[in-house]
This record gives sequence, structure tokens and C-alpha cells, in this order.
Amino acid sequence: MPAALTAEQERAGREAASKEAADTVLKAFGGVRGMIDMTLPGLLFIITFNITHEVAPAAWAALGLSLLFVVVRLFRRETVQHAFSGVFGVALGAWISMKTGKAENFYLPGLLWNVGYCVGLAVSALVRWPLIGVMLGPITGEMFTWRKQNPGRLAAYTKATWAWVVIMGIKPLILFPLYFTGNVNLLGWLKVALGIPPLLLAMYVTWQILLKAPPPIKAEVDEDEQAEEPK
Repeated sequence: MPAALTAEQERAGREAASKEAADTVLKAFGGVRGMIDMTLPGLLFIITFNITHEVAPAAWAALGLSLLFVVVRLFRRETVQHAFSGVFGVALGAWISMKTGKAENFYLPGLLWNVGYCVGLAVSALVRWPLIGVMLGPITGEMFTWRKQNPGRLAAYTKATWAWVVIMGIKPLILFPLYFTGNVNLLGWLKVALGIPPLLLAMYVTWQILLKAPPPIKAEVDEDEQAEEPK
């Protein structure tokens, strides 16, 4: 009986560890706040463009909102990593759209980034360095032990990475044809509509995959390196 209880406790421990690791998915991608920070500037751009029918005011409004998000995060002493990446994308889109005078070019950097991201995900899975594992490893504390010591998690991270390729690849397949038609309104509204839902779906699929994966093996800290102090 005690042995059975021990086995059950071990199984419960493994399940708890797997759930804890799966729950890091949302954190890795900036959480709900990060998704909002990515979506609202594009929404403000298309709204302002419809009101003014001019590229510059719409571009400056979107950029100003992105910068405001950074300031708020700094004031609240929160991480600005995702906010800064959003500012870079918005600033680049704003510059290109104002330079060319074409409102649809505001969305071009985001579309190109989406394609590049999907290609990077696919390549990482093919070379057995799945990007989802690379991103989540430091957060779960396993670092890269999943590559050599935990084949079940390597398989799970590879599967999750391919899921991201498929789900996130839907966006450019829909939006790029619209970009070339020059239909700014439809492009802008669909870009906003396709911002959060695919991301949430990809996160949910990843969470489900990791729930069924073996628990992470925590990376061991080299005691010599830990004891070594700079002279």
C-alpha cells in the first residue's frame, strides 16, 4: 500500500511539474498585456486613417500609443521587452508608410516579420532546436536539458513549434493578398482581427501539448562556476 501511494504521489508530482511548465507559455509571450500592446497601435492607425484620410497623423498616433505603453511599463517597473519590440515594429511601419505615402505599408513590416518568424520556427524544428523549447527552457528552469536528457520534451517542443508554424502561417496567407490589392481598410481591420485569436490558439495548443509531456529536468548549476567570483 505505501508503495502504491508513493507511485501515485510521484505521478501527481510529475503532472504538477508538467502543468507548471505548461503555464509558462502565456508568460513567455508577454501575457494578455503584451498581446494588447501589440494590437492597439494597429487599431488606432486604421481608425485615425479613416477619420483623417492621411497617413502621417495615423502613423504618429500609432507610434505615440506604442511609446505610451513603454512609459507606463517603466513607471510601473514592469518588463519592457515586448513593449519595446512593439515600438520598433510600429516605428518602422510608420516610417515606411509616411515615406511612401501608402497607408498599407504601415502593416508591411509586421507581415514580413510574421513570414520570417514562421520560417525561423520551421527551420528550428528541422534542426532539432525547436524555438518554443528555446524560449520556454530558461523560464521553466530546464534551460536546454530537453535536447539530450529529456527526449519526450524535445518531441513535445518540436510538435508545439510545428503547431505555431501552421497557426501563425494563416495570417500572412490571408493578409498578403490584401496588401497587394491596396485595400487599406480591409487589411487594417483583418490585421487587428487576426492579431490575438491565432496567438491565443497557438498558446492553447502548446499548453495542451506540454501538459502531456514529461516534466522538465531542471538544469544543474555548475558549482565551480557558482563559487567563482570575479577578481
